Amino acid sequence: MKILFERSGGFAGMTRTTSIDTDNLPAYQIQQLSPLLEAANFFNLPSSINSQSPQNDRFWYTLTVEDNGKSHTVTASEAALPGTLRPLIDWIQASKANG
Repeated sequence: MKILFERSGGFAGMTRTTSIDTDNLPAYQIQQLSPLLEAANFFNLPSSINSQSPQNDRFWYTLTVEDNGKSHTVTASEAALPGTLRPLIDWIQASKANG
C-alpha cells in the first residue's frame, strides 16, 4: 500500500508532504494503520469534503491511498474533517515525526 499525504494552508501557508510505503514499515505500524483506514471507510469517502463556512488560516488535507490496484484521493478542509478520518491523519503525521 502506498499513501501520499499533504497538509497545506494554515497561518504560514506552508505545504508539508509525507509518503508512506507499507513495504517499508515494521509490522506493528501496519497493524496500527490498517484499522485506521477501515474505520475511516476511506475508499467510500467523497473526493472533496468542504466546510459550509470556510475559515482563513485553516489547514487543507489531501490524502491518496493506493492499495490492491485501486486508488482514491480525498481532499478535506480542517473545519470539515470527518471524525473518522482524524485518527488516520494524526497517525500519519505522528509516524512521519517519529520516523
